Amino acid sequence: MYKAHINVELCSSVKSIKHICKYVNKGSDLAIFEVQNINKNDEIVRYQMGRYINSNEAIWHILSFPIHERDPAVQHLAIHLENGQRVYFTEENVLQRAFEAPKTTLTEFFTLCQKPDVFGQFAKTLVYGDIPRYFTWNKSSKKWEPRKQGKPHPSITSIFKAKTLGRLYTVHPKQRECFYLRLLLVNVPGPTSFEFLRTVNGRVFNTYQDACRELQLLEDDNHWDLTLADAVLTSTHVIPRKHKLCGKNIKIV
Repeated sequence: MYKAHINVELCSSVKSIKHICKYVNKGSDLAIFEVQNINKNDEIVRYQMGRYINSNEAIWHILSFPIHERDPAVQHLAIHLENGQRVYFTEENVLQRAFEAPKTTLTEFFTLCQKPDVFGQFAKTLVYGDIPRYFTWNKSSKKWEPRKQGKPHPSITSIFKAKTLGRLYTVHPKQRECFYLRLLLVNVPGPTSFEFLRTVNGRVFNTYQDACRELQLLEDDNHWDLTLADAVLTSTHVIPRKHKLCGKNIKIV
């Protein structure tokens, strides 16, 4: 069509979006070199001299347009077993850190669900991943605080909803108990403790896996047994009949 050799690059990965957005507007290639007697390696000066800003990025800065934006906001939520959170300590506070477990978004979620006020009762209706929509995480005090802005709740005047998303950290299935704990937090609303998550119908199980199995959140070989049993009950009957030509018994379903 064009009567020319054209270089075509195929971007087939999800990571190629960065390549597409930057490569097409990167501008001309730029090379800087300098000959000097003193071997001075100033990385800051080299960066300033070697940086290239194309016309699109330059006008974007001049007009004070936002360079980066993320919407909606994402709140990462901690996942750990009981007394399994990370502890950061120094030589001065090592004893204090050893006796007082640090607060995390998970432990304070349990604390929030234990409160008798309207916020605690409302939090008991939510799963762990929905908490950032109605509460904000205060990093200084390590507490969940109700939002003061957003879309008001239709029935509770002091509750506001935002577009913030809660994302639980990924847990590999090889970390069995922590993996099943995450599965319970995704499905069980309003837990007040680790023991609460292991309690199903008034019975406290020893492991989170047993609690998940009792809540039918897992599938095992019994699933196939039930499928075959259902096929036996719903399948049509086989009626033997004689063929008119050969006179032999054949089975017609």
